[in-house]
Amino acid sequence: MTAITFPLVEELSPSTDVMSAVEALADWPNLLLFESALQRRGVGRYTFLMADPITRWELDRSRYGIDPFEQVRAAWKELPTARVAGLPPFQGGIAGLLGYELGQSWERIPTPTFNEFNLPVLAVGLYDWVIAWDHELHKVWLVSQGWPEREPDRRAFRAADRIRNVQAALAAGRARPDETSPFPRKLELADQFPLPSVPHVSSTFTREGYLRAVERVIEYIQAGDIFQANLSQRLLAPAPCGPVSLYRRLRSVNPAPFAGLMVWNDWAIVSASPERFLWVQDGEVETRPIKGTRQRKRGPEADLFTRDELRQSEKDQAENVMIVDLLRNDLSRVCLPSTVRVPQLCTVETYETVQHLVSAVTGQLKPELSIWDLFQATFPGGSITGAPKVRAMEIIAELEPTVRGPYCGSLFYVGADGQADSNLLIRSYVQRHGWLQCNVGGGIVAQSDSKAEYEETLTKAAGMLKAL
Repeated sequence: MTAITFPLVEELSPSTDVMSAVEALADWPNLLLFESALQRRGVGRYTFLMADPITRWELDRSRYGIDPFEQVRAAWKELPTARVAGLPPFQGGIAGLLGYELGQSWERIPTPTFNEFNLPVLAVGLYDWVIAWDHELHKVWLVSQGWPEREPDRRAFRAADRIRNVQAALAAGRARPDETSPFPRKLELADQFPLPSVPHVSSTFTREGYLRAVERVIEYIQAGDIFQANLSQRLLAPAPCGPVSLYRRLRSVNPAPFAGLMVWNDWAIVSASPERFLWVQDGEVETRPIKGTRQRKRGPEADLFTRDELRQSEKDQAENVMIVDLLRNDLSRVCLPSTVRVPQLCTVETYETVQHLVSAVTGQLKPELSIWDLFQATFPGGSITGAPKVRAMEIIAELEPTVRGPYCGSLFYVGADGQADSNLLIRSYVQRHGWLQCNVGGGIVAQSDSKAEYEETLTKAAGMLKAL
């Protein structure tokens, strides 16, 4: 008698389209997509789609000194680690959202005044099936683990049943139209100010107010409190459509290697993130901080000039290197001694509307530690907080009137075998109660010019606003 091997795998037609699959499964609960909508060498190879988790965990607020991963970590340790070699790295496991304020579990950081949308700081599910695309091989698989069953026959029956149900949904095609209320719910919002030249979009800052906040950060730098802090303004607009339709728009005008879509209860995250937070494979860790931005120019010669200008900018180089040093320190807390390296420093990468300086920091995770220890040592990411991190976060809480919520948090997945990947939620929309919110910000250093920093936030918002 042949032994049953897990997970069960069905190869799908190579023409299976990511958005067609998303729309076919749009009615399934807790849909989650990690998409490499922009493929480039070394990153952006895989896309994963999943829904209907067998277990969910949510945490409304962080409490200092309480491990937010306690239940998730315990469930992850119990998962069978069976996987199929040669397939994409995520074959089922734990995935979801880490909100920015989850960092208050490990550091005593004050909370800003306004939290109008009340999103959880942790929202994750245990997913027993996944559709996985390998864009390099041009292949697609449906992988089903059969969890939570453990007895082989029962597990095989459940795994096969899940495959049949997903295939039936894919064959049926698009679910109901993706709609949203035309009238956003009335909420007690933080003060809102019209965004110049952009109708129906408001900000938590006036232009002058943002300039003053930048100058305040510079004063903190000159006083010796910090070297750098990331300051953002929150943009707010009525949602023109539902999250699936918005994601389709966003990926077409602003494709990104670490894009994602999370539809959870009555809220959603729509992301075109260009930035990897943490990647783990066989104990090797990588983080890819972005610091330094220029708007793309029309015409190839002008674009090349912009690239060279960014590459040679002492201010942007300093901004990037400060965060690289911070991340080296963070990784050193959980990686083996002498394994932390910087294989890429201040390389220019080109995206749809901007060019960025991108670095890479790597290390080897200590064998007795896991991804959950790595998150605890590094979250939230240094590139979206500042240096030193804790003092920068205190200043951010002082100057930004609203909580960040998912912004500067992370969408992540962790397989049963510990393979993991995650993004930083920049260039992302959060949708709830008929509203869209989108934060845009930048790193402030001693050489910063407040007017240029304000313009940089609008440059980063350009691709996002185009999707509206």
